[in-house]
Amino acid sequence: MTSLPRRGVLAALAVSPLAVASPALAAPSRGHDRGPRLVARATLPSDHLEEGPVSGAAVSPANGVSGPFDGQVVPGFSAAVEIGDGSYWAMPDNGFGAKTNSADFLLRIYRATPRWETSRGGAGTISLDSFVSLKDPRRVLDFPIVHEHTEERLLTGADLDVESLVLAKDGSFWIGEEFGPFLLHADADGALLEAPVPLPGGLRSPQSPSLEDGETPSVRASKGFEALAASPNGKILHPILEGYLPGEEDQHRVEVLEFDVRRRAYTDRRWTYRTDLPGNLVGDAFALDPHRLLILERDDVWGPGAVTKKVYRVDLRRTDADGTLEKTLVIDLLAIPNPDGIGLVADPGAYGVGETFSFPMQSVETVVLLEDGRLLIANDNNYPSNDARCPGTPDDTEMILIDLGTRRGGRA
Repeated sequence: MTSLPRRGVLAALAVSPLAVASPALAAPSRGHDRGPRLVARATLPSDHLEEGPVSGAAVSPANGVSGPFDGQVVPGFSAAVEIGDGSYWAMPDNGFGAKTNSADFLLRIYRATPRWETSRGGAGTISLDSFVSLKDPRRVLDFPIVHEHTEERLLTGADLDVESLVLAKDGSFWIGEEFGPFLLHADADGALLEAPVPLPGGLRSPQSPSLEDGETPSVRASKGFEALAASPNGKILHPILEGYLPGEEDQHRVEVLEFDVRRRAYTDRRWTYRTDLPGNLVGDAFALDPHRLLILERDDVWGPGAVTKKVYRVDLRRTDADGTLEKTLVIDLLAIPNPDGIGLVADPGAYGVGETFSFPMQSVETVVLLEDGRLLIANDNNYPSNDARCPGTPDDTEMILIDLGTRRGGRA
């Protein structure tokens, strides 16, 4: 599949409205008209299991499914990183949504390889080729973990809630986490390298291991660092809280922070991202350059009730009078032109699969601009709870590619 290289897309995203999806953009003819379009899709079955101990013993039954499961569930992807050979580092979150039901879920980063369905056909499947286990053999964590008294000290969803991922130049991983919320730093083998970095000012969530008895949480539950973007040189990270802070009257307001990797410290720079609707969430972010970010905004609804699943562009140098970032729509994920009919054979009758393709999952939590200029989107399927495509059937994990249409598209 050929397309405008990322450097060309960066320029177009910075100055041109061509990448904005709107009802006025008719579905383009194959590879000719300008405008965004779906060009590839691949899925991992919801009931896929990876090697490992039994998981899901405490999961709440949903959609006809109950645990435990004879292996490790893969409940979708909350983050992904392009590797460069057609595969991706893809990371699930803490497993089943809470500390209390995820002690048997092992935190991993999988190497995922999509076999894309495109205009020319294709399997439309995802293989998980290997994984990195997150662990704490150096004992950098200052709180007890599930596997406290083992040598490897594998981390579970009762220990940490990992949500966002960037790959450093040295091959290590920076991870945004929600229980603290923390920034985590792990080596290429998944071992934590240093103590988690907490939010400045003593801000803590209800699940924080540092929360003292009687202390009022200053971050809402599961609203920590869902999004994390790294500047192209890797020297700056931008963690973004998933939602508004407790007690905040303006429930559109989400904080964007800045972390200096070399100093291992937050800077005093802050921005406000304002969501379309009160209570909307930031699902992921991606740095286009030192100043511009893509921000994935979503509501907390799936299926026909979904309203907001959108990717916006912001420029950290451009704010309005009260310091709020200006934002420009890049793509509405509920209305993606699908001129090649991708998914129609594989998922006949599934909600959102048609000439206009919708990505109506509750937790759309991955946005990556690939080196070839296409946009990668993926979902956390909250297994087995979500059933956006087919009511009563747990959602699969889906990865899709969108050609933003900044020039005449090439072959798919």
